[in-house]
Amino acid sequence: MKALISREPGGPDTLTMAELPEPVAATGELVVSVRAVGINFPDALIIEDKYQFKPPRPFAPGGEVSGVVEAVGPDVTGFEIGDRVFGLCGWNGMAERIAIPASRCVLAPDDMDFEQAAAFLMTYATAHYALKLRADLRAGETLLVLGASGGVGLAAVELGKRMGARVVAGVSTEAKGKAAREAGAHDILVYPADLVDKAQGKAFQAEIRAICGEAGPDVVFDPVGGPYAEPALRALGWSGRYLVIGFAAGIPSIPLNLVLLKSTQIVGVFWGAFTMRDPQANAALIADLLDHWKAGGLRPRISEVFALEQGSEAISRLLARQAIGKIVVTV
Repeated sequence: MKALISREPGGPDTLTMAELPEPVAATGELVVSVRAVGINFPDALIIEDKYQFKPPRPFAPGGEVSGVVEAVGPDVTGFEIGDRVFGLCGWNGMAERIAIPASRCVLAPDDMDFEQAAAFLMTYATAHYALKLRADLRAGETLLVLGASGGVGLAAVELGKRMGARVVAGVSTEAKGKAAREAGAHDILVYPADLVDKAQGKAFQAEIRAICGEAGPDVVFDPVGGPYAEPALRALGWSGRYLVIGFAAGIPSIPLNLVLLKSTQIVGVFWGAFTMRDPQANAALIADLLDHWKAGGLRPRISEVFALEQGSEAISRLLARQAIGKIVVTV
């Protein structure tokens, strides 16, 4: 079968098309004919050996997929050949077929197409886990979402509004702000594409206070990191919660006295590990998200679609921080 594979650590340009052996459904697994792959920041990290997991090579990037069940392994219940599913695989998604634990798959609603299904799980579940279980976001609180036009950022905007928060979307361009407002943001904060010095950082902090109020936001949702993290943490309100989602702009160093002075919390959000540590709680979280879908609420914004052979270009586009919403690769 065809796959876009990583043979050595490096950027998207190191990926090559190759033939891999056909997967077999082991105990507890499904073989899924992949129709679409959602592209996420971990896909860029994993091919450079910078992610928490380092699969043996050769492997294909692509951590979430949608498709059709082709084979059902022993001890699997709840799935049949021909079922439309989506799931979290971690890697090997950019291939024609994949063997994936049934426990990490979900039956797709009838009105969810393959591209939507591939763009749904990682971003919405990460945002829901962060806001509901890690931050305990409450109605009436102010939520600042950095990188609010990306896939996980837009998901946080949508879910934050549904939870009754006032949502302030932080973005780097007016066009990205328009997408965030369409997703439900109450206010837009346009910040510089790069914060190059302390003066710009202080200005960013002041802008957060100006738009969120002098008390600052109650919760910051941050998939960006880098030089944006410290000014946003400094602007956080008393007893606020700072959600660490990812590091699109780099891993920051934070002075811990900032946490002490306002009794704030820096909260790590690793949804992938949560799915393995507490599968029952994760199943309830996903069921909640699917209820939102069926009610007509959540719809991922897909900005670009690439063919499997263009998968490296799709990852490059994400790394350039040019995407609004999700990028999807079709197989």
